Amino acid sequence: MLGTTFLLAIRSILRHKLRSFLTTLGIIIGVAAVVTMVTLGQATTASVQKSIASLGTNILQVRPGQGFGRGGGGPRPPDFKPEDLAAIRDQIAGVAAVAAQAGASGTAIYEGANWSTTINGTTNGYFDVQPWPLVEGRIFSPTEEAAGKAVCIIGNTVNTNLFRGGSPIGSRIRIGGISCDVIGLLSSRGQAGFGGDQDDVVLMPLKTVQRRFTGSTDLRLILVGVDPAYATSTVQSSIEDMMRERRNINGGKADDFFVLDTKQISDTFTGVTTLLTSIVTAVAAISLIVGGIGIMNIMLVSVTERTREIGIRLAIGAVAREVLLQFLVEAIALSCLGGLIGLVVAQIAIAVIAPLMQVSWIFVPRINLLAFGISAVIGVVFGYFPARRAASLNPIDALRHE
Repeated sequence: MLGTTFLLAIRSILRHKLRSFLTTLGIIIGVAAVVTMVTLGQATTASVQKSIASLGTNILQVRPGQGFGRGGGGPRPPDFKPEDLAAIRDQIAGVAAVAAQAGASGTAIYEGANWSTTINGTTNGYFDVQPWPLVEGRIFSPTEEAAGKAVCIIGNTVNTNLFRGGSPIGSRIRIGGISCDVIGLLSSRGQAGFGGDQDDVVLMPLKTVQRRFTGSTDLRLILVGVDPAYATSTVQSSIEDMMRERRNINGGKADDFFVLDTKQISDTFTGVTTLLTSIVTAVAAISLIVGGIGIMNIMLVSVTERTREIGIRLAIGAVAREVLLQFLVEAIALSCLGGLIGLVVAQIAIAVIAPLMQVSWIFVPRINLLAFGISAVIGVVFGYFPARRAASLNPIDALRHE
């Protein structure tokens, strides 16, 4: 009986192809929007977590200010001194490695090519704090660090734009008014999920950048690698206490620096991405309700159009349960058809949008199955009332219907 009922439902849908398509349009849009938003949200979250993971684990960043930016428009907080770096390295338990960083920007020039990039002055401790393998070449020698020699290690983006992806080792580039020998090429980290290209960088010895670019020994960033045997939160608290003492922050005064755990960055961006995805998904899900209302409306019209047919079926022996099942199956078939088309549209949309957002295309079986299941439930919920109305018709009244 169920097979016959299903065939009758499909035949009724195919009899009015355009009307059936327009009826399922709300379901198609709703399913496609929900699946697309959730999938892209998860892909963005995965990209953020991958970018944070590429920075390394058990890493603390010590920066001036109360957060990213000055905050409140007040005077710029003072930078750190080399003595602060030495104090963290020598006096804080659980510190495995430390590295200072001073930054500038400039245009790198090689033969006829030029590229605006970020210049980071640092020490070899940088590679101990957050491992960043080199594709070829070497890191700075102790002599180059101590003397502030004009040598550099470039990222993949700089290499692509200056050397067209060829080997840069041994070449000399001009950057910020000085000539610099390329001694190393960093492996690619790709785009950061929270903005910026991690490979668009030139690393130089700290003293070189301080002498040639910043003109001072101040440090804008201290990177701290935490020994895995120690809790990161404990080391973070110890650094905060020390820095408050060294920067003469007493009583209830607010800190003019902050210590950030890379895991906190990941959690923050993941939380924001999840929240935005949930909001957008909730808005998109309204289309499913609208689609359900559309199915109910068209099924009520169908019941009215087929009143005499229903009356004939009831008069020749069909029971109300069979009539109810026929219309309910028809509503479910319409909804499921819309759900299937919506899933196909969603995958096409994801394949198009993901490269534009610079995230990987992923397939999430759970959300696809859930969206299809919801479309089927909508068919049941919004199709029951019209089906019940058809089953409750009086055969005599139905046969008299014009």
